Amino acid sequence: MAYKKWIIADADKERASELSEKFNIDPFVAFLLVARGIKSDLEVSGFLSSSYEFADPFLLKDMDKAVERIEQAIDYGEKITVYGDYDCDGVTSTALLYTLLRDMGADVDYYIPLRLEEGYGMNMSAIDKIKERGTKLIITVDNGISAIEEADYIYSLGMELVVTDHHRIGDSLPRAEAVIDPHREDNDIPFRDFAGVGVAFKLACALYGDTEDMLYRFSELVAIGTVADVVPLKGENRALVRMGLSIINSDPCYAVQALKKAAGLGDKRITASDIAFIISPRINAAGRVDTATRALELFIADDLDTAVFKAEQLNVDNTHRQELEQSVFDDVKLKIAENPALAEERVIVISGDNYDHGVVGLAASRILEEYGKPTIIIGIDENGVARGSARSVDGFNIFEAISYCFELLSQFGGHPKAAGLSIDPDKIDDFRARINEYAKENFIAPPVQTLNIDCKLSPFYLTLELAKSLKALEPFGEGNSEALFALMGLTVVSVTPIGNGKHIRLECEKKGKKLRIVKFGCPQENFPFTAGDKIDAAVKISVNPYNGKEYLSVQAVDIRKSKADGEKYFREKEIFELFEAEKSNDASVFPSREICSAVYRFLKSKGGWRCGIDELYFALEGVTYGQLRFALKAFEESGLINVSGGVIEICAVGSKVDLMNTPVMKALKGRIGLV
Repeated sequence: MAYKKWIIADADKERASELSEKFNIDPFVAFLLVARGIKSDLEVSGFLSSSYEFADPFLLKDMDKAVERIEQAIDYGEKITVYGDYDCDGVTSTALLYTLLRDMGADVDYYIPLRLEEGYGMNMSAIDKIKERGTKLIITVDNGISAIEEADYIYSLGMELVVTDHHRIGDSLPRAEAVIDPHREDNDIPFRDFAGVGVAFKLACALYGDTEDMLYRFSELVAIGTVADVVPLKGENRALVRMGLSIINSDPCYAVQALKKAAGLGDKRITASDIAFIISPRINAAGRVDTATRALELFIADDLDTAVFKAEQLNVDNTHRQELEQSVFDDVKLKIAENPALAEERVIVISGDNYDHGVVGLAASRILEEYGKPTIIIGIDENGVARGSARSVDGFNIFEAISYCFELLSQFGGHPKAAGLSIDPDKIDDFRARINEYAKENFIAPPVQTLNIDCKLSPFYLTLELAKSLKALEPFGEGNSEALFALMGLTVVSVTPIGNGKHIRLECEKKGKKLRIVKFGCPQENFPFTAGDKIDAAVKISVNPYNGKEYLSVQAVDIRKSKADGEKYFREKEIFELFEAEKSNDASVFPSREICSAVYRFLKSKGGWRCGIDELYFALEGVTYGQLRFALKAFEESGLINVSGGVIEICAVGSKVDLMNTPVMKALKGRIGLV
């Protein structure tokens, strides 16, 4: 994994102490609130309160017009179609509005586009199909704000449109009877960061005339869609998710009961994290590998047996999705192993035949996490159609980078951290070169990946009671992340593989205090530390119920060598990047014979290296980042080692090697003026 900069929050301890006493909350909880900017009595009271005052839905611009037109359609028996989207937010939005309109006596159906064939948002072909059904009014949920041409087409066919969306607004609004979007500048609302399902909920409240009843009826759907869409869990979103989780854990609807059973959750108390990592992936899987209508049918099921059957279908879809994602990820890693230069670029661009278009974005996220670089994975189907998904790090706007290459693309769109594109397969190599040209000119040194940590903590304070007290901060999610603690100077006692070798459990100790830490997704052979090593660990904690008892669970988010000089690493890495970009000729990147010998002896003593270049840097002493990278290149050119995806294998060499005569060393000496 790419090395991250830990940013440890600071807080006014005196203010935290005052809040702890005043609100009778755990001192650590009070400290976390202050560290997250929740400092005033009013803010703390509102954050911790189980009740919330929801704003009048009619404060949203055009809400009155939308209600009037929809009520007219119901009264006159006009056919209404709810036009949704294939992701979790879109599915829950569609289910919510369809169910309400059906219960209000409307003649209503729904339409969700196919991810691969139709893509996101409205399209002319779908509008034609909806017209053929006899529809008079289309209501969009989680889309429509950018459907300028499609809206005009709807009216040309004699239909009308109501738009509800939460995406940012372009230069103009689509033609419609009403356009409801919290990001309209002419709104008079206190909170704007809703998911699509949150906007649909506001419309439901306005139509029904009572927010409280709608909360009990639909807050489960709103909670699932809101968490899945990664919008900030603040203000009304936080209240909606808290209410939804309360019902999910007390009197869940058929769909949630069935999803819990399919996912093997049993009687487990569901959290926002469970929604994010267990429930919503199953809902999204339908749209990725089949049709999102399967997920929608789960949420509108009228009996438990039907819901259970539909949930099992989603389980099968999710398993298939995982297999497809793993297949793409494995092939991408193989391509990097065969051509390591792909991962050395500032933007990783990799294409492959028959990569499933529904999962390339997920694979891109995994590659980004491993290499710490913006990543674009492109799948080329059997018809020669190439479509890709991009994921990026903070500080590198991937949409702007892709826009720079617009002449090479058929289509593209997205956001600063995620985007999609279509391209002629013959232009992929040119695209790779072009986007990296942009990156080299605009981001000479790649942005540093960061990890925000709430506070340093002694292992003695990691207790079951602390884990229970942290529940006061739930629900966790975007804008309110799980508490993350830094444990410094731990001694590794043992490392044990678990989960069929996919994960590890560490036994650690500090000043007589022992604790167990689980690190998921890290096989033992890829873990750089052994018994006796000193480490720092960024961990989150939770309550783990088992056989009627509760235990403390400690999970590592990041582990690094204790007392590692991160600032030195980032400084030296930037020097190397500048040198590679030919923006500098800093001699500190040149590895002398002595440095090369030290690096090679270390590799031989370890029988190679499987833990990545960053970890190798921290394992060595007295070697700059640039010296390490160029030494490894010289070793490769001379046949001493083979480097593949961060794994270094020692090769058998029959004769003596002169490293200083390798091409990389000759080029280095020429640039820095060595004879």
